Amino acid sequence: MISRRHFLRFLAGLGATGVSTVAYGFGEPALRLRVARYNITPPQWPADFRLRIAVITDLHACDPWMSLARIEAIVERTNALRADVIVLLGDYVAGHRHVTRTIPASEWAPVLGGLKAPLGVHAVLGNHDWWDDRTVQREGQGVTVARRALEAAGLPVYENDVVRLTKTGRPFWLAGLGDQLAYLPTRRFRPVKRIGVDDLAATLGKVTDAAPVILLAHEPDVAVRVPARVALQLSGHTHGGQVRLFGWSPVIPSHYGKRFAYGHTRTQCDVVVSGGLGCSIMPFRIGVPPEIALVTLGGSAPAVS
Repeated sequence: MISRRHFLRFLAGLGATGVSTVAYGFGEPALRLRVARYNITPPQWPADFRLRIAVITDLHACDPWMSLARIEAIVERTNALRADVIVLLGDYVAGHRHVTRTIPASEWAPVLGGLKAPLGVHAVLGNHDWWDDRTVQREGQGVTVARRALEAAGLPVYENDVVRLTKTGRPFWLAGLGDQLAYLPTRRFRPVKRIGVDDLAATLGKVTDAAPVILLAHEPDVAVRVPARVALQLSGHTHGGQVRLFGWSPVIPSHYGKRFAYGHTRTQCDVVVSGGLGCSIMPFRIGVPPEIALVTLGGSAPAVS
């Protein structure tokens, strides 16, 4: 993985490739939206228990790149998938400064409130949702603006907490992990570079029976510590690299490089990392179109559409 400074130099160099490449990069987030489909039956999941999960992550709401109209279209497309449950994996707020308007949580959260699924819509926060809240960052504690807005829109937010759900008499658990990069480096917290609010052991300790567990974790790196008790981990954060040229991404925000950059992999549990929907650092994607992920457990589905 290279540094952010070198990445920005790389992005600046893209201008030399011509106007068409730049236009494609800026246009891709606005014009393309796919559904990435995964059919997985983890060893910990009953093979005859079919559950469909729609995953939305890394919206980064802002004008003009992720407008309210764009979010409304994503909500409509997600609802049309008719998943059993919808999960939101964080980073709802803008991830860069190249915007004409930063959309406040009081506007984007009610739009997400239009998501509907039989087993509900469930959310965790991402690092940008914490970083954007200056009061929480300054005081080192508190409830973020993003969380308050989501809950006001009727969307439960999990921070090291769990919920037990049931489909056709078959129970399972959703476990929402607190963000692993919640606090930016400041003098208050030095020499620690970043401080998370995640507590994996405490979260899984709230699971009270043998029903299978699905872990929601914004950043995927925790996968190396997730025990086999968990059937599936769902994550975002990486944007699939956001820029991918000939299969290579200059920056992947993970300590494990491309291992958790995108897609389905396995540690002690199955892991799916969504490429997400919005942009961070710079307002374009190249080679990584925005996506909604649809994960089917215990059933069959085509790979990607």
